[in-house]
Amino acid sequence: QVQFVESGGGLMHPGGSLRLSCAASGSIFSSSAMGWFRRAPGKQRELVAAISTSGSTNYVDSVKGRFTISRDNSKNMVYLQMNSLVPEDTAVYYCNANIRATITTLWYNTWGQGTQVTVSS
Repeated sequence: QVQFVESGGGLMHPGGSLRLSCAASGSIFSSSAMGWFRRAPGKQRELVAAISTSGSTNYVDSVKGRFTISRDNSKNMVYLQMNSLVPEDTAVYYCNANIRATITTLWYNTWGQGTQVTVSS
């Protein structure tokens, strides 16, 4: 089984920044694209950002220019730098691994506890 442990969430005012971390266990990390998902109140889970094994990235339009996804293959870690936070970013954030090295629609059916991000004035 693969496991994901997310951390780094918290309560921030609009305009603030947070850095989320995800520790991924298992042997899949180095060969898998990684992604950050979020589930906001009243909304479906959405893919926020993803990074392939080669470093290509994709972002949902609402976070482009504000969020940056990165990975450290030597540590099996993936990060999400979140800048210029807005209330709409409030959600539980999860990381996950793609079944491919590239960013596809196929993700593992495995979820960690997530980390809560709350942006409020």
